[in-house]
Amino acid sequence: MPANASDPTRPQVAVVDDDPRLRDLLVEELEDLGVHSITCVDGVELLRSLPQERIDLILLDLMMPGMDGLACLAALRDLQYGAPVVVVTALSDPQKREQAMNAGADDYVLKPDLFAVLPELLKRHLPAMV
Repeated sequence: MPANASDPTRPQVAVVDDDPRLRDLLVEELEDLGVHSITCVDGVELLRSLPQERIDLILLDLMMPGMDGLACLAALRDLQYGAPVVVVTALSDPQKREQAMNAGADDYVLKPDLFAVLPELLKRHLPAMV
């Protein structure tokens, strides 16, 4: 976790992805955009971190070992977790998109587009970023 993550005035985003390179790149980009982040390798780690962390937005991969993104969305829905969830995936599959949105995702972004649309996603899903 970044050393300045205790600043309550900055939003915090959970980056949930099994690819360490993507997690690291996203953390750097989020910090450049003024956002704290925590990282999780899968849905199980995210769910374990919820009681200890203030999370304002979740960037959630669909395809991960263990608990995948759809199972994590279902668990978040069961917990009635209120933070927005943006599914971030390499799958350009309309059926998966529909499944994710029906499971409670607030947005669906393809990984190749993520860095280009990240500032807009933050503005859309984090009112403090406006």
